[in-house]
Amino acid sequence: MKIEQIQETRIFKDMTKDEVIVALRSLNTSIKTYGKGEIILQAGSITRQIGLVMDGSASIESTDAWGNRTVFSHVQPGQFFAETYALSESAPLLVDVTANAKCQIMFLQLTGIRSLRTMGERWGYKLLLNLLEIASEKNISLTERNIHTAKKTIRGRVMSYLNAESVKTLSRSFDIPFDRQQLADYLNVDRSALSKELGRMRREGILSSRKNHFVLHTEEEYE
Repeated sequence: MKIEQIQETRIFKDMTKDEVIVALRSLNTSIKTYGKGEIILQAGSITRQIGLVMDGSASIESTDAWGNRTVFSHVQPGQFFAETYALSESAPLLVDVTANAKCQIMFLQLTGIRSLRTMGERWGYKLLLNLLEIASEKNISLTERNIHTAKKTIRGRVMSYLNAESVKTLSRSFDIPFDRQQLADYLNVDRSALSKELGRMRREGILSSRKNHFVLHTEEEYE
């Protein structure tokens, strides 16, 4: 990822190229590569770094003592993870960050923004504002998931999620960031049961789907 691409990510929003370069140097940036299924950050550990997905993708997920897996979000290139934990400095992670495929992660050490010297620099001020925006948006995403999973039936969860995606894209035809297993984990349902429900919804004309692309039909269209 070139410096111009890094400059376009949310955490460096409104920064000049020179400010981004200074920020990367001040935050002791490092880059690591992970294979599919490899743990990037593990639940129970403490991190002072945030991760930027440069290539590939990762999932924020939790696996309980009985092996039940829940996916909270999908992190794509240009997106960050672990910023809330890194700012806390002492709270252990309650989730795992796992590579969905071979991916490259840039880590930034947030301890570099705590000094008075950094706070007196424009890039440090901008970085903190951007972190606040990112954390707020992720809290909204978590609230959205809670709304979807509060539905009692699989169909209710699916319709709640797909309706929200339709609203975000301002279209009844859209792509979602999950494959079937990831969607099942996100909605906290069994994959086989999810596939059967989606099949019923297609046969009833409620929606059309192919892989991660969905088209929602109005009531008039499928009656």
